[in-house]
Amino acid sequence: MDLLQSLAGALADRYAIDREIGRGGMATVYLARDLKHDRNVALKVLNPELGAVLGVERFLAEIKVTANLQHPNLLPLFDSGEAAGLLFYVMPYVQGESLRARIDHGALPAAESLGILRNMAQALAYAHERGIVHGDIKPENVFLSGGTAVVAEFGIANAISAARTAASSGAVTDPRADIYDWGVVAYELLAGEHPFAKHTTPAALAAAHLTEVPDPLAARAWGVPDAVSDLVMECLAKSPEGRPQTMAAVIDRMIEGQRVSTPMTTAEMRAAEAAEAIAKRPPPPPKRPRAPKPIPSATAEAHATSKMPLVIAAVVIALVAAIALFLRSGAR
Repeated sequence: MDLLQSLAGALADRYAIDREIGRGGMATVYLARDLKHDRNVALKVLNPELGAVLGVERFLAEIKVTANLQHPNLLPLFDSGEAAGLLFYVMPYVQGESLRARIDHGALPAAESLGILRNMAQALAYAHERGIVHGDIKPENVFLSGGTAVVAEFGIANAISAARTAASSGAVTDPRADIYDWGVVAYELLAGEHPFAKHTTPAALAAAHLTEVPDPLAARAWGVPDAVSDLVMECLAKSPEGRPQTMAAVIDRMIEGQRVSTPMTTAEMRAAEAAEAIAKRPPPPPKRPRAPKPIPSATAEAHATSKMPLVIAAVVIALVAAIALFLRSGAR
């Protein structure tokens, strides 16, 4: 019997596991049915090696911290525990797609991207105010459903990151680390490319985060207010002191930047492009004017007028002759 079968048997009275729907470096995700509440859920099972390093007690302690988070832009936690030697946690099954999948489909309009970023910032600000840092903000941990972005893996990602270092000091405790990660996601959304996309190996990418400054966002993002571009670049500052100090401040500056210069919608951009294309077309050749109808000259009009008395006289003579002929025939 494999681990999945063991897990399914151990949870048979609570969840009916349907199928695998995702797999990553830290966990495997299954679509399952919550038998008690009759609803679909996402059941995430930590990889056995990672679970062994993290430990049941620490895992459950992290879950307990994040279980009380309740926010519209934060994916809540339903359940957690240990079964058949595996650590698992249960979250809502989101009928949508991850932000990573959405990015991979193609560039997003600036207005849509800014809305997603604001949703993410609101979730982070809420958690930070309660002393909780995410520690792994990335497109894979953001889901889109019903026009809203929700952030997943709060607390879990941070605990796992710390477990991978095999030391509690590995956990991220500074909320400005989340602000930097938010800036990386913002740059990719608005510019259409990761700020350090030219680096393809994990080691090179890690070094770039520490030493390289990405190209200015304003030079790569069309339709984004300058104030928002400047904000994103500040979030990417190497020193935490150079970044906005709170996520609440990030939200305030986003709102102000969009208020001063609202980005064009996709429809507006297409209309502007169409108008520009029309303006560049060469003008059509002038139409040849039609020849005007001849206008009777004054001489012709005078000639026609001079004939009118003769016509009238002829008509009168004909009438007189007809009357005379009639009278003669009557006299006979």
